Amino acid sequence: MTTTLTPPVTPAPRKLVKRRPSATTTQDRLVALGCAVSATLLTWFVLHLLVDSPGWLADLIVAFLLYLSMLYLVTRDRLGRLAAMDRIVHTIVVSGALGLLIPLLFLLSYIVFKGAPYLRWGFFTHDMSTVAPTDPATATGGLHAVVGTLQQTALTLVFVVPLGVLTAVFLNETRSRFRRPVRIMVDAMSGLPSIVAGLFVYAALIIPGIQAGVGLFSYNGLMATLALTMVMLPTVTRTVDVVLRLVPDGLREASLALGASRARTVWSVVLPTARTGVTTAVILGIARVAGETAPLLFTSFGALGMNANPFSDPQESIPLFVYRFIKQPLENVQQRGYVGALVLILLIFTLFAIARVVGRDRSKRKAKKVKKRETR
Repeated sequence: MTTTLTPPVTPAPRKLVKRRPSATTTQDRLVALGCAVSATLLTWFVLHLLVDSPGWLADLIVAFLLYLSMLYLVTRDRLGRLAAMDRIVHTIVVSGALGLLIPLLFLLSYIVFKGAPYLRWGFFTHDMSTVAPTDPATATGGLHAVVGTLQQTALTLVFVVPLGVLTAVFLNETRSRFRRPVRIMVDAMSGLPSIVAGLFVYAALIIPGIQAGVGLFSYNGLMATLALTMVMLPTVTRTVDVVLRLVPDGLREASLALGASRARTVWSVVLPTARTGVTTAVILGIARVAGETAPLLFTSFGALGMNANPFSDPQESIPLFVYRFIKQPLENVQQRGYVGALVLILLIFTLFAIARVVGRDRSKRKAKKVKKRETR
């Protein structure tokens, strides 16, 4: 009797489905949710039942690390090492963004909650010279602070825009051996604390000016402008420097080949091409100095009444307005500080919105207009 051996039946190979590592499906979301629940329960079991937890921060760190470990192991078993690493990096980046966004939203919500109920149109129509400390917070006047901030910022632009643009042009369009020292100086000034700028103006100009009896070199808006210039100049210079680097070299070479001088090329070709970026740099520089308080404590000094002359006598600004009232013990006075903080945040948000509008790409819109003209 003979027996025939049948070969074992091998299962058909599983068909692989192509997918991008960053693509997610419903199953991937359920896996992430399961890993999060498992990590939370395991953290609670270990840190609260087996040992005593040091606090909520330790629970959060341990749960997050366990979540990453579980997510990596499960994703690697399902999709492979590449997709697992991509998922881990994506989770870390999103968690970091949320970690920064949540405190920012909490801060903004707190300021809005504290200041919005007491913000009235009268804040922009009168100053604090006729407002008593016992008056309600709705009687707050901040016209003098708004005028001071606008004047000091405008004077700062008068100094910063020519110096910043010329310095950026020098760093990009020349071959001088002094470019490297100037670039190092600009980078070093970018990390200069703002209070140091105020102390420098106070020690170098205000103290000698008061001793000599020179009214221009005393507590006024001009001294605040000089301190803000030291803070704003590196920001504008570095931003314009980056923008000028983005201008194609072909435009410069074409202009020089047509016989234009290098100065004419910079003025007629490079700067018009980078006009949007330069405008964005200026607006970002304004937003950089609009909320500075430390240099103003030693320069403009602040005042409760209107002073529309930045070259004489102390002058108020919105950051000083906030600092002046927020440290007082009376609740209604502190509420005035929150109102000023809300106005300052709205001002900075407006500047950033303008920067986004001015700096947006208009090439697609121009291309659409050209196509419409051609079709006509």
